[in-house]
Amino acid sequence: MSGAPEWSTACPDWQERIVARQSLVPFAPLFPAEAARALEIFKGLRIVDVPGQPTFGEACEQFVFDFVAAIFGAYDPEAGRQLINEFMLLISKKNAKSTIAAGIMVTATVLNSRHANELLVLAPTKEIANNVFVPAMGMVRADPELVLLMKPIEHLRTIKHLVTNAELKVVAADSEIVGGKKAGFILVEELWLFGKNPKAAAMLMEAMGGMISRPEGFGVYLTTHSDEAPRGVMKSKLDLFRAIRDGAIVDKRKFGMLYEYPQPMIDSRAYRNPANFYVTNPNIGRSVDAEWLAEKLIEAERDESGVLQIFLAKHLNVEIGTRLSRDRWTGAAFWDRAADKSLTLDDLIRRSEVIVAGIDGGGLDDLLGLCLIGREKGSKRWLIWAHAWAWSIVWKRRQDIVTKLDECIAEGTLTRCELPDDDDPEALAAATDGDDDGDAESDLTEDIRGVVDVLVKVRDAGLFPATEAIGLDPAGVAALVDELAQRDFEDDALKAIPQGWRLSSAIKGLARKTAARTVRHGGTALMAWCVGNVKQEPRGASGVAITKQSPSAKIDPVAAMFSGAMLMSLNPEAAGVSAYSGDRGLKKV
Repeated sequence: MSGAPEWSTACPDWQERIVARQSLVPFAPLFPAEAARALEIFKGLRIVDVPGQPTFGEACEQFVFDFVAAIFGAYDPEAGRQLINEFMLLISKKNAKSTIAAGIMVTATVLNSRHANELLVLAPTKEIANNVFVPAMGMVRADPELVLLMKPIEHLRTIKHLVTNAELKVVAADSEIVGGKKAGFILVEELWLFGKNPKAAAMLMEAMGGMISRPEGFGVYLTTHSDEAPRGVMKSKLDLFRAIRDGAIVDKRKFGMLYEYPQPMIDSRAYRNPANFYVTNPNIGRSVDAEWLAEKLIEAERDESGVLQIFLAKHLNVEIGTRLSRDRWTGAAFWDRAADKSLTLDDLIRRSEVIVAGIDGGGLDDLLGLCLIGREKGSKRWLIWAHAWAWSIVWKRRQDIVTKLDECIAEGTLTRCELPDDDDPEALAAATDGDDDGDAESDLTEDIRGVVDVLVKVRDAGLFPATEAIGLDPAGVAALVDELAQRDFEDDALKAIPQGWRLSSAIKGLARKTAARTVRHGGTALMAWCVGNVKQEPRGASGVAITKQSPSAKIDPVAAMFSGAMLMSLNPEAAGVSAYSGDRGLKKV
């Protein structure tokens, strides 16, 4: 590095900075002359769709210039390298994000020195692509110098530099368009929408691949929050840039400017106070009108169709979680505050006077969810512990939730079971425990054995009731029942739990207990995700049922929880410590 200072892209004091309206860029431009050169160009660009056509220099707050200086000021002109080459801007809607995108890429086109280079803006839809291209084209046409230097080609959404023959292209992304691109500068607009596309991760990797041979290039991700829980490439990028910002990951090559509320303000719902709108709207008073936000918030709070969720995500940048999902389970709003992080399986067994179990799911494309509900000694509160198992094929079929699945595995609340490949004799042999017939399907019970191992542990502690201890969805439980029989569980211990509207009492009752805080759970990411995936629907005059918010959403551990709640509501008593008799039955000690 020729003359570059030492720097860090971590901003561990971001919560204090953002509330105090201070810069979220924790480092000065690495090469001040490069930053100044870029800012001179950027500040002179005109925003043509604003009355009076002001320049960026006249119309923007300082955060915009800080971000632009961080990007272009990281270029080492002697080495010809971009020292920080990936950036992310997470900001509320209407803070001139698309216009900023246009300005950054027009500036990059002017400064680019590589002949016939390609500069690329990827947008998830044609409309969003136009939201970037139209202001970029306007900036060129409104500048008497740029209009001689660059030629917009409107029908191709392309701006061509007439000296270097470099082209700035704004495209609605798909794999065919992105494949084979060799762009040195890439800007991805509305990353949250790419998060809903299971192919987006591969698409973006292909798009960014051009920087391998173009060390002077950079990639920029611009986005608001998603209107549902972040997933896919949005989730993975957001987690990465948050970790870098917080100092949990050291990566000097990446920097994120993330406008979001500190957790204490989320917990206290301070984001609903108009006095705090500025936290995620740094351009308030310019492109954002505070009075309009206050009025629309009041309207959204009165609406019952999910408008509040969209408003908070888009205009206040509040990440959608268990408390904000549309048509959510009524207990979701209170789920987080009932968490007890110390509640492990062993802790549940130690603290409970009786335990029941619920089990749900288990298809190859599903989770197999196990939920234990214990009644706490003394307080009589319900204690909830859950775990899930998933076959490896889920990672292939549901790529948009892979980041969430991996997060749950890292947490220890999800177990991945490898599905043997028909073309892999060793894998088949392992799956069939060496059976000569090689029938892998007959022994695909790794997940079921995992469930029963936990049930045996509870049974041996004497905490299951003598009858109706394990609640099962009647559909597809044959393999589980067989395994339970092999492990000496009596038929009376099992109870088929009718699903659909017949779970209404458990769905409503558990919501009430959660609100009253007479429930405690482990506060796991698995259950927070699954609770957030639950959609509650009315059935008949007073019944309700649960379904999934989206096809890829998983709710099996929550469905298991409701099955367990049906049994716990019967006020069971523990059978006591048991020992095996000579036959399949159990004998009380």
